[in-house]
Amino acid sequence: MHIRSLFYLTLLIFCCSCASKSTGLDKADLKLPKVDSKINGVSLEMPSGPMNIDELAKVKRSNSEWIAIIPYAYSEENDATIHYDYDGQWRGEGVEGTYECAQMAHELGLKMMLKPHVWVVGQGWPGEFDLNSDKEWLEWEKTYREYILEYAKIADSMNIDLYSIGTEYRIAVVKRPHFWEKLIDEVREIYKGKLTYASNWDNYKKVGFWSKLDFIGVDAYFPLSDKANPTLEELKKAWRPIESDLALLSVKESKPILFTEFGYKSVEHTSAKYGLYEENGLKTSPVSQQKAYEALFQTIWSKGFMAGGFFWKWHLYSDEAVGGESNRRFTPQGKRAEKTIAKWYKGKS
Repeated sequence: MHIRSLFYLTLLIFCCSCASKSTGLDKADLKLPKVDSKINGVSLEMPSGPMNIDELAKVKRSNSEWIAIIPYAYSEENDATIHYDYDGQWRGEGVEGTYECAQMAHELGLKMMLKPHVWVVGQGWPGEFDLNSDKEWLEWEKTYREYILEYAKIADSMNIDLYSIGTEYRIAVVKRPHFWEKLIDEVREIYKGKLTYASNWDNYKKVGFWSKLDFIGVDAYFPLSDKANPTLEELKKAWRPIESDLALLSVKESKPILFTEFGYKSVEHTSAKYGLYEENGLKTSPVSQQKAYEALFQTIWSKGFMAGGFFWKWHLYSDEAVGGESNRRFTPQGKRAEKTIAKWYKGKS
């Protein structure tokens, strides 16, 4: 797959080059993806209560200049209705908390992506969400549209730099392509900034509306190795075919790739396919987390088609409550991975 993808990428670039020479077209005419500077971002774990600007300011320790604000909605398994800004929701994950966070981010000079995310009760993520009839899908489209357009209005009113129209709907993007295309048009009537969609790592090739967006968004939890503790060189080698596939899509669509999420837990097997191993049986390993980040930054991060990304994730609580070398979760707070991220973010292109 790696050799074939690389061959087609080389052929495509060669053909574009020949076309430009024969017709006098320049790179702008070819509409090749162009990245002025990397988006060095962090995804936020929004708080249950009021926002605290001092806690938000701590993301700058990682040299992050962008934050991803994530307002949650939920739906029941096999239920078409999307619920958002509901009674009992964590304040930070609703409309009020989104406004608060955006205002504080402006005060701190941080750029923002607003990234709505639906939690499916009984499944957790929306990747397996499916419905049984067209009637149910139409109801889902109605309530999902209301959710996305409401936050598009907030994104526009708060001058948020980037807006994601959805996250990891692996089945819905395949079954309801016309809905997504129309939704993008409706969002653009409200919101004047850049748009993306956060596809899952195993689904981005099946998204049919990249041409209507500004970035190809990928939640980049690519499996790299089944070993408990692979070497840095093994991890870097595993990125090569992934790089080729993403580069090929980037050139084909004339859009840069944005890692709308990327990250690793502080456990052994952290770079294996998610869920392949029972987490309770895995050893805590901040070294594995740091090494996985280092491999990503040494390989795909520096590629010209890469717009950057948002690591997962940063909790807006006191340092004593989260993070540290004994913490097994995704956050790099207080771990050696935080220093690795800060090093690469500081030296961004």
